[in-house]
Amino acid sequence: MQRLPERTVHGSLKPSMHRSLLACGLACATALLCAQTALTAQTRRTVATSAATSAVATIHQPVDSTPAARAAGEHADVSVHVSLDERRLWVLSGNDTLRAASIAVATTRELRFGNRAWKFYTPRGRHVVLSKRADPLWRPPDWHYAEAALENGWKMRTLPAAGVTLPDGRRVLMQGNRAGLILPGEAHFLPLPVNEHIVFDSTLYIPPLGSRNREIAGELGRYALYIGDGYLLHGTPDQSSVGNAITHGCLRLLDEDIAWLFHNVPVGAVVIIR
Repeated sequence: MQRLPERTVHGSLKPSMHRSLLACGLACATALLCAQTALTAQTRRTVATSAATSAVATIHQPVDSTPAARAAGEHADVSVHVSLDERRLWVLSGNDTLRAASIAVATTRELRFGNRAWKFYTPRGRHVVLSKRADPLWRPPDWHYAEAALENGWKMRTLPAAGVTLPDGRRVLMQGNRAGLILPGEAHFLPLPVNEHIVFDSTLYIPPLGSRNREIAGELGRYALYIGDGYLLHGTPDQSSVGNAITHGCLRLLDEDIAWLFHNVPVGAVVIIR
């Protein structure tokens, strides 16, 4: 019997060619799958590494946790509102009331000594917290000495830069930032107490600004917030005075209230006094 030759039909492959192509296709598919698997694993490692790096960066990021920093961050819109008529103060953050407190306000009276006069009032309007201090020193204005002179029947004068010679020959003068005495016939300087008025022969001498004799510790309490022109929000050693019209213009608060303001009201906060 004569063997017939293999035939090729259009659109079909010989069996041997079909088997070769099938094997090639399987090999390519397997290689592609392996490549995709490797790429996926690499991507996962990259993402995991990136996330870990981000986590480390977040953990080691420095954070200012001081009360003032927290106040500035959490209550950036903090403001202080004062009612002189009600003798009350409120600290607001947006529409939220963070603190309410009683205050002592100015007497609104007038003091006269010789040809000088002082009116004690708290200025209404918009102010700003310019600075804050713990354990502040009070540097009293001239009216503080005028009050003492009136109360005790003394005369009053400013201690001149060159000093003054008393009738008995003693000299009262400044050396550095201290007031003191030099006795007749001596050169030794005797410093005067910084916490007492300088009074000789019924005359009260006002020490110069910037001197130790014009600094009084404790009069402003533990904390003070400065709003300019000599006006402060501060504490007081006389807690019973809070709630009264008794100051010379500043706003006094109880110890716990001024401590809260000091730690939570940032420099730059607006103070509205009505």
